[in-house]
Amino acid sequence: MAKRWLITGCSSGLGRALAARLAAEGEQVVATARRPETLDGLVARHPSNVLVAALDVRDPAQCAAAVGRAVDAFGGVDVLVNNAAYGQFGTFEEVSDAELAAQFDTNVFGPWRLTRAVLPVWRTQRCGHAIFVSSVAGMVPFPGLAAYTASKFAVEGAAESLAAEAGHLGVKVTILQPGGFATGYSANLAMPEHRIADYTPVSDGLLGALRSMNTRAEVNSPELFADVVWRLGQLESPPLRLPVGSDSETFLEAAYDARRSEYDQVVKAGHHTLA
Repeated sequence: MAKRWLITGCSSGLGRALAARLAAEGEQVVATARRPETLDGLVARHPSNVLVAALDVRDPAQCAAAVGRAVDAFGGVDVLVNNAAYGQFGTFEEVSDAELAAQFDTNVFGPWRLTRAVLPVWRTQRCGHAIFVSSVAGMVPFPGLAAYTASKFAVEGAAESLAAEAGHLGVKVTILQPGGFATGYSANLAMPEHRIADYTPVSDGLLGALRSMNTRAEVNSPELFADVVWRLGQLESPPLRLPVGSDSETFLEAAYDARRSEYDQVVKAGHHTLA
């Protein structure tokens, strides 16, 4: 039986690839984008099972309208994919209040407000699956991506809280942790208004790597992401966390090992008794 999907950020990249894969599989899809005309081709190829909704996740009214469109057209929502996001470059000191607020409004508050709009539907259905597209940056700090990293840490905390709070209502939660993918992420990277030369030794290497990411043969394809999420949506008991891409597994394994090692050292040294 076809599932009913609501996906954010479908104009390009991971969201576009996912919407196309789901449509080809015969799933019912509400694909959203800030500029819905970017999805005309997708709708033309799949007119019977793809609908488009204009959605800027920073707009509460548009969030409510997108959920309403899914309910009106398909009778409900089975899977919500919170994919829309962007990267704010800059070290901790370089990122202004306005830049930090904008980063969180899209990457954290957007998924929160949209998921909150879907939850009444899921409470009625007594089922639903919230998928949050995080990043390896949700576990691994990258110098020069302080705001983006903080937003992904926050998304993961919100998603884990939702899993603890709504599991008894039949709501499932999965946090996706992609590595590097050939998308428009690097091209759309927001730069801080003010740069500080003292930080360039630790941040410019990453900036160069991000800007050249799509040229590297080993970078993951959006189609890989789409395949993983399609298969994830079929699981009766999906995992809470799921790395996507072999590079993601490498980064995350190192992060887990480092945290465990640090924890063990602190406990053995007795620092936990200082309080």
